[in-house]
Amino acid sequence: MISSFIPCCSFILKTPGRFSINTNYNYSTRSRITASYTQNTQIHTEDVMVARRYPPPLFSVAPMMDCTNNHYRTLARLISKHAWLYTEMVAAETIVNQKANLDRYLAFSPEQHPIVLQIGGSHLENLAGATELANAYHYDEINFNCGCPSSKVAGHGCFGARLMLDPKFVGEAMSVIAANTDVPVSVKCRIGVDDHDSYNELCDFIYKVSSLSPTRHFIIHSRKALLNGISPADNRRIPPLKYEYYYALLRDFPDLKFTINGGINSVAEVNAALKEGAHGVMVGRAAYNNPWQTLGHVDTEIYGAPSSGITRREILERYQEYGDSVLERDGNNRPNIREVAKPLLHLFYSEPGNGPWKRKADSVFQHCTTMKSFFEETLVAIPDSVLDSPIVGVSCGREDLFANVHDSLPPPYDARQQETLYA
Repeated sequence: MISSFIPCCSFILKTPGRFSINTNYNYSTRSRITASYTQNTQIHTEDVMVARRYPPPLFSVAPMMDCTNNHYRTLARLISKHAWLYTEMVAAETIVNQKANLDRYLAFSPEQHPIVLQIGGSHLENLAGATELANAYHYDEINFNCGCPSSKVAGHGCFGARLMLDPKFVGEAMSVIAANTDVPVSVKCRIGVDDHDSYNELCDFIYKVSSLSPTRHFIIHSRKALLNGISPADNRRIPPLKYEYYYALLRDFPDLKFTINGGINSVAEVNAALKEGAHGVMVGRAAYNNPWQTLGHVDTEIYGAPSSGITRREILERYQEYGDSVLERDGNNRPNIREVAKPLLHLFYSEPGNGPWKRKADSVFQHCTTMKSFFEETLVAIPDSVLDSPIVGVSCGREDLFANVHDSLPPPYDARQQETLYA
């Protein structure tokens, strides 16, 4: 993946890349909504965790609005070949209403595989149409957002975390999504919503969705969502983490796959979760705010790959090629240099020169028009020893984060009542 980028010397642009997929699409929503559930069941149950030829998602980067866009994902893939990447959430309504401008929302470079598209919505017709339109872009999995607590998403009965209160609809939605794609499907959710936060209620949600649809993979953010009165940032901090709920799901639903999310900030902590039996681990803010020290350890410490020995100077040389290619693009989708450079501002987290580098960057955004000129004016703030050092050592973190989790599991879930209801 990384090798497909042509290295450049002294920040000289070589071959611009192309990111566009030009496809004229006609689709019949009604025909796809009514497609046979059983035709796609086998596709989605044979191996829901591994799409195509990629290693399993032992480590994935969480979908984050205004963060995990094409620019960040390009940087992330340069650092880690094996991490699974997620898009920002894209509303199904946006996709079906922007058929003439789909590249803006769905296009990505082939180097970003394995990559998951996260969609949100509450109308089955839009979910069907959006999924079918996304097929042309060849994502490796389609994920449905049932975890976002933002009032813009979850408020007014829309979608996101509020959908956890309606598992029957989520099951129907997942059936519609699965019927319109040949790749695996998954749900990302919280452990509860407001006062609906018992372990049994979480299990009822998992049981109903998996019984009504081909969904066999759930990403569990191990906090509940508070829908009224606090911000999305506070929703990532105030509700307590209950990792015991996640590990109890592994016990009570042995035929499903679960990825744990929430409060995990290093590869050492990822490995601690995997050691205790987690099927996969999703990391959010740590992967964005400190990509070098987080993503830089993924391939070697989680997937057992040999070290690439890549340095941040080499990363930036390759990112310059990408950045200048998109800055040269014509049309309404062309970004500005601040947007392209934004993910790089965390690349030197806690390193010597980080502060001056950010101040220089903020200043040169006013007049630089290429990544080449941006780097020439800003990288003087970073010592060569930082630029030219590969990732060394092992990641640090709370290796005992999950040490006693199996001692505090809730009582086993009794699904007999649900089995009678859904028989």
